[in-house]
Amino acid sequence: MKAARKQKTRLIAGGKYQVYLRKAKEFYQTMYSAEKVENWNVVGLNGVHCVISLIDALLVRHSGIRSIDEDHMAVIDLLTSATASKLKDVREKSKLARRVIAKKNLVAYENRNFLKSEALELIKRAERFYRWALNQF
Repeated sequence: MKAARKQKTRLIAGGKYQVYLRKAKEFYQTMYSAEKVENWNVVGLNGVHCVISLIDALLVRHSGIRSIDEDHMAVIDLLTSATASKLKDVREKSKLARRVIAKKNLVAYENRNFLKSEALELIKRAERFYRWALNQF
């Protein structure tokens, strides 16, 4: 059995969640603006960053912490472990977040462009996570 990995976090005053929430809203708006002009790479990156910023906002608001781990998937594990008793459906919604964040390397670093079909699927998942997250504040 593998030992649990120590999460790298920083304590942050709960009221500071608004900074991360604003970033998430801006990434969300930019994701949709990019969709209108068919900039699929921009859609992908903004969707990913929207979800990451939402997770940061949720963690700061409900647990007073923020992940400082370079592994973005670790932030999802932190969300579920730190807020399981505080946020309704967090385990289920974390699966959505995981599927969005999993696209980060593809859209940012792979030797190809993000496809329209991939971008539209990412928008659906990011939208679902976004709507759920906004109801948690």
